[in-house]
Amino acid sequence: MRIVITGASGNVGTALLRRLQRVPGEHHLAGIARRPPRDGQPYQDVEWTALDLAAPAAAAALGPVFRGADAVVHLAWGFQPSHDTDYLDRSGVGGTRAVLDAARAEGVPHLVHMSSVGAYSPGPPDGHPVDEQWPTGGVDSLAYSREKVAAERLLDEHERRHPDGPALARLRPGLIVQRESGSALLRYGVPPFVPASLLRHVPLLPVDRSLVVPLVHTADVADAVERVLTRRATGPFNLAADPPVTRDDIAAVLGARPVHVPRQVLRGAVWASWHARLQPLDPGWLDLAFAAPLVDSTRARRELDWAPSVDALSALAEVIGGMADTAATSSPALRKRSVAAELAALVRRGPAAHRRHT
Repeated sequence: MRIVITGASGNVGTALLRRLQRVPGEHHLAGIARRPPRDGQPYQDVEWTALDLAAPAAAAALGPVFRGADAVVHLAWGFQPSHDTDYLDRSGVGGTRAVLDAARAEGVPHLVHMSSVGAYSPGPPDGHPVDEQWPTGGVDSLAYSREKVAAERLLDEHERRHPDGPALARLRPGLIVQRESGSALLRYGVPPFVPASLLRHVPLLPVDRSLVVPLVHTADVADAVERVLTRRATGPFNLAADPPVTRDDIAAVLGARPVHVPRQVLRGAVWASWHARLQPLDPGWLDLAFAAPLVDSTRARRELDWAPSVDALSALAEVIGGMADTAATSSPALRKRSVAAELAALVRRGPAAHRRHT
């Protein structure tokens, strides 16, 4: 198969490249990234195209890359600059529209879209896991969630208006983690002056006791994508590992004592520090963490024969270890994080939450 992957240098893209390269020469892989990797596995045997999907002419630029593809996997998404929601909208929503338009124009038969648990409306009060029929209304306070919802609506419209266009599958995973995403997660959510090693010396975890989130290992998401591709599966699929991760689970991995701080108080502190440019995490992420439903992955297990190979607590321990060790790859998206480099970027280009892409 000739498979084109947008966002192929990121967290899921890296794992998917590894997965699809297990048999050398089995697939022709083309990757699209704003900053393509230069070398190193699993990137070196991929046909790379440098493209920012937020660009006005993205659909036209995608056409030649999509030409002759058996499938397109759309993973590309923006998380920063979190204060520049116009850019994030153009990247996530505009980029998805460009991918759909180019895939239809080039006659691509199958398109796999990476959605998210963040597209779902807040979960039921009893915390019961939801299936793929749960409403996709998102969380209004977070640009990421609004954009994932808007992308879902684009896919709905495509299916209504172009029943003969690319067959669509959409994956809705929980939080996707692996060791190599450690440095990237630090850049997304930790002030640049904070050393990663401090994660090994956290005495207290001040978080609302009600926190519980779905989580899945990146390699298991890549496995699900491969199964969707080989079976030409369509429709939505939830992806999460057991057990759901609680505040106390996170505290145990950190070796910290959990302290109940009401989420409204915690949100106020995050809101103030975000607006003061002290840290890059949009407070809407806290709203999503407390509102997102747990998900029932029965459909993926039944129709894809998919099952997580890594339980959620092991995946949590792996990624927190990766963050403390600033784990990384040779991809610019997953590059190694250092305080010196982060502070230099802060001086040259401003805070990550405001930093314009060039």
